[in-house]
Amino acid sequence: MKILVIQQKMIGDVLISSIICNNLRKAYPNSQIDYLVYASTTPVLQGNLNIDNIIIFEEKHRKSKKELLKLGLQIRAEKYDLLIDAYSKLESWILVYLSNAKQRISYEKLGRNFLYTNNIPFELAPKTNLGLAIERRLSLLNPLELSITIDPIPKLFVSEDENKEALLLFKKHHVKNDRKTVMISLLGSEKLKTYPLDYMAKVIDCIADHTDVNILFNYFPKQIEEAKAILNSCKASTKEKVYFDLLGADLRKFIAIMNQCDLIIGNDGGAINMAKALQKPSFIIFSPWIEKKIWATFEDGLHHVSVHLNDYDPEILANKTEKELKKEALSLYKHFKPSSFENKLKTFLSKNLPSTK
Repeated sequence: MKILVIQQKMIGDVLISSIICNNLRKAYPNSQIDYLVYASTTPVLQGNLNIDNIIIFEEKHRKSKKELLKLGLQIRAEKYDLLIDAYSKLESWILVYLSNAKQRISYEKLGRNFLYTNNIPFELAPKTNLGLAIERRLSLLNPLELSITIDPIPKLFVSEDENKEALLLFKKHHVKNDRKTVMISLLGSEKLKTYPLDYMAKVIDCIADHTDVNILFNYFPKQIEEAKAILNSCKASTKEKVYFDLLGADLRKFIAIMNQCDLIIGNDGGAINMAKALQKPSFIIFSPWIEKKIWATFEDGLHHVSVHLNDYDPEILANKTEKELKKEALSLYKHFKPSSFENKLKTFLSKNLPSTK
């Protein structure tokens, strides 16, 4: 059997949708499983033997109808038996239409159900602590009636050499190996997903005061000024625990560094999803306009905890549309003070870092 899974978009989406490939491999061990994604997301798929071929959706495919048609015809030539479209937007609809795959599965959406042989209802509320992001992906496997135990957990694969390189980097920066290490997801992918910088500094102070740990910052080089602003707002005693310049040169190096950490705390985003795939405990601070029920995956109140303004001041968000919440996100963030969830953060630290003060 030849199978194509489609998931354009960001790192978190691609990593979570890889569970489709993982479970298909369990069910159909001799099948060919291909995965269509953006080039920027491929590092999270490295080492995943459940995927045979990665097909890259390039910028030219978005900008040129001719190039998109060419890609569609290349997919058609592969003669896929099964196509699962976890992206389900215009770009993928065109590829699905051209694919001529025998079985085509995606979410039920008005006006384009004719493209698919199976249209799965788009669930609006989670049924388990897996979160909607996971549950929705797994629902795309339902028509196949797989006779396996479904594994809902995304996987990242780190090589021995990558781990050794990360350990050498820790040694180079004189990271204390007798302390636990906390990764801070310092900044979101955009300003509207980034906890206010002065508030984040107070969160980091709380971590440093509560626990004797090494603290690493996750940020892109282009975000260095914001990262410095947060560090400068931290207390002197906190700064002594921060290894500001210990960064991975690329995404694979970040994954290896994260693999040496004990947990992650901070803004929702790709770093959080990668940490969870490495089986690291997580404490997430959600933006006011993001739906927690979608991305609060594996929430158990112990190893995976998240906070949202709606948890503490639901009235301020009441009756607002997603568009309104996004427009007002920065002002709404100001109401979401670190003191709101300080006790919850301390409990999380106590449960996941035994050597607390």
